[in-house]
Amino acid sequence: MGQIASQGQLRMAFVRWALVMVPLVLLLGIASGWLANSGYGNPWFDALRKPAIMPPGRVFAVAWTILYVLMGFALALILSARGARGRGAAIALFVLQLALNLAWSPLFFGAHQVTAALGLILVLILVVAVTMWRFWGIRKLAGLLLLPYLAWLLFAALLNFQILQANPDAESLAPGRVRTQISL
Repeated sequence: MGQIASQGQLRMAFVRWALVMVPLVLLLGIASGWLANSGYGNPWFDALRKPAIMPPGRVFAVAWTILYVLMGFALALILSARGARGRGAAIALFVLQLALNLAWSPLFFGAHQVTAALGLILVLILVVAVTMWRFWGIRKLAGLLLLPYLAWLLFAALLNFQILQANPDAESLAPGRVRTQISL
């Protein structure tokens, strides 16, 4: 038992973790979006005024797929770093940020809570930054793999804020109700 693992054994530990974590993180992300009816095609969301910087829907699908895959690989790197100092705290932070991430779509798209979703994403940004820092201290590559995710969250927070500004009545809109400029 107290033997040092070879490079091949360490690589295989990473591969085994990656084969589980990458699909798991990706599937959890897809499930959260699907269950919340995220994005274009959601009648409530379609009725909202969108900011000029809003990308087309397919950009979100591609971006989130890439980000969830990167997150899964980052987690696999940390999980395979057995015995690393701070590993348990880093994993707990990852789980926390993932739970916050998975809660955003149901809050925004499902419950139509634009203000609360903005608060959630701001907390998420902070937790991801701390997670990234902790990952960096264990495996630099794991920290770097979370950098695009943090950048995307900053952009998503800006979109969330601009949607809130353009739609102060968003939380009271009935799903599917189309607004007009005519007041009676």
